[in-house]
Amino acid sequence: MTLWRDTDVERAIEKAEAEAWTYARETTWEPERVTDYLGLAQAYALSDKPSDGAEVFSLMRTSDLPPAAYLDRFFDTGREYQGDVGGPAELA
Repeated sequence: MTLWRDTDVERAIEKAEAEAWTYARETTWEPERVTDYLGLAQAYALSDKPSDGAEVFSLMRTSDLPPAAYLDRFFDTGREYQGDVGGPAELA
């Protein structure tokens, strides 16, 4: 997640997408595989300047899954890179 400041949401998304393309071109997670930007950028307009505890992103989704299964399905699939940048996460 990155933070882009602008008075116009569309311009903020344009800034985010430009950076995403640059990041994708310059980042390789695996030597034989070049990372590519998938073309999805979302914006969340902040009403105040961010400070400690400020909400900078919000996602709400309806699901019939129980809480643990929901987290496993959408957020903790085991494929996330949660360790050192560029390396696989250590699984406990």
